[in-house]
Amino acid sequence: MIRAGVSRRGLIATAVAIIAGGGAARAQAPERRRVGYLTAATGSPDDESGVQQTRALVAGLRELGWVDGRNIIIEHRFSGAGRERMRANARELVALQPDVIVSIGGRQLEALLAETRTIPIIFTMVSDPVASGYAASLAHPGGNATGIGVNEAPLAGKWLELLKEIAPRMTRALVIKLADAQTQQLLVDSIAAAARSFGLPLSVASVQEPADYDRELATFASEPGGGVVALSSPLLGVHYRRVHALAAQHRLPVVYNYPLYARSGGLISYGPDQVPLVQEVTRYVDKILRGAKPGDLPVQQPNKFALVINLKTANALGLTVSQSLLARADEVIE
Repeated sequence: MIRAGVSRRGLIATAVAIIAGGGAARAQAPERRRVGYLTAATGSPDDESGVQQTRALVAGLRELGWVDGRNIIIEHRFSGAGRERMRANARELVALQPDVIVSIGGRQLEALLAETRTIPIIFTMVSDPVASGYAASLAHPGGNATGIGVNEAPLAGKWLELLKEIAPRMTRALVIKLADAQTQQLLVDSIAAAARSFGLPLSVASVQEPADYDRELATFASEPGGGVVALSSPLLGVHYRRVHALAAQHRLPVVYNYPLYARSGGLISYGPDQVPLVQEVTRYVDKILRGAKPGDLPVQQPNKFALVINLKTANALGLTVSQSLLARADEVIE
């Protein structure tokens, strides 16, 4: 039924205008850009680190005007710690020919660069990208990859120093690194130098599977006075709660780099916060989507490092944290 005051001709004209306008709107709607995302996170809601990273990525892009499902499509690939799955995910993303790929971690970046030297890649949580061969220089990376590098070698000696300060009775140390991770050798060398200055015997263990943590920590804890430096890796990023439980079981003080590890039950950590790093990465993604070239964007370095102490874990280990150390902490978990 036609309501009074509205003619049939008027209705037809209005409908045509709506249809035409809708068609014009569809024709003028910007094409959705494609953003790849490769991470060692598992994609599980229980993976606290992965959840935080993904939220930071989506929120950071949204703040810059890029909304998933509206003007961009984010292709998520959660590889976990599996190397073959990581490589397969890298191949899948490159085959999609996205406008840009976000890479979280050095192994992810390595897998992506093995598949493409043309698609722009923005990375973070990569230790010393120049020494690793991912960028020609910090100021002029030159290739298809840039982002935020974390030069952890100067921090590595500090990790052992903090461990010795929070556990002064420590008489020997263990570094747990990822097997075949050549970039971590720089960190091991820095820790070894610090160990010599403290007169501490240093052992190095390589892990490749979750069960390797069980074996190495049990073996090391068979003698008293031990302290552990756990180097971050895709494996640790997935199984850090397992390492926390093993450390508690064997009463071993462990130091980590990212705040997440101390916040989730680890004893102490010192390094950049992961969430701000991912948020900063979105700024480079925005630049790429607006026409910038990755080789022209300098590799950034974090300018803020957080010291986080888990007092609850310290108490469980029977450690008394000095007031001077607590005063220097950026965050204390009680």
